[in-house]
Amino acid sequence: MTQTQTETQYLAPSAESTRSRTFTWADPAIGLPALAGRSGLELLRAMSRGELPAPPVMHLLGMDGIEAEEGRIVVTMRAQEFHYNPLGSLHGGILATLLDTAAACAVHTTLPAGTGYTSLDLNTKFLRPATVDSGMLRCEGTVISRGRRTALAQAQLTDERGRLIAHATSTCLIFELPGVV
Repeated sequence: MTQTQTETQYLAPSAESTRSRTFTWADPAIGLPALAGRSGLELLRAMSRGELPAPPVMHLLGMDGIEAEEGRIVVTMRAQEFHYNPLGSLHGGILATLLDTAAACAVHTTLPAGTGYTSLDLNTKFLRPATVDSGMLRCEGTVISRGRRTALAQAQLTDERGRLIAHATSTCLIFELPGVV
């Protein structure tokens, strides 16, 4: 081997280092009839009380719960090893999903029954890495402005010590849900 060549050795995972994770979720179609006649705030509060199943993504990522009020929502999630990227910190996509969830659900709290929404954009700023040492992550979403067809919301993600990890703004499109009254 010459001085310019390097040898890369891959260490195969051993039985002691291999991790496994199992999770369950409710059929998301079960909650669809609950959309009828419920405002976004009523729907999210029913989920937080356990009266309606949480969306599968909350189970996939290990989100712990939600607190909802008009124009504001808090979503929590413990930083865990299965969220890691190759650099030993939480993957930015995981953090962006938390931010998108909080910003969009804040908009959802302002919507009447029979009205839906979807994110049009998500502008995210990562300020510091998050690791398992970050503990319980708290993501607070608030509505900045809501019109008839669009809404602007923001979300702030903090660690257990209250340090800001990431911030995002999002625009949501508001529309009538077909067949839901």
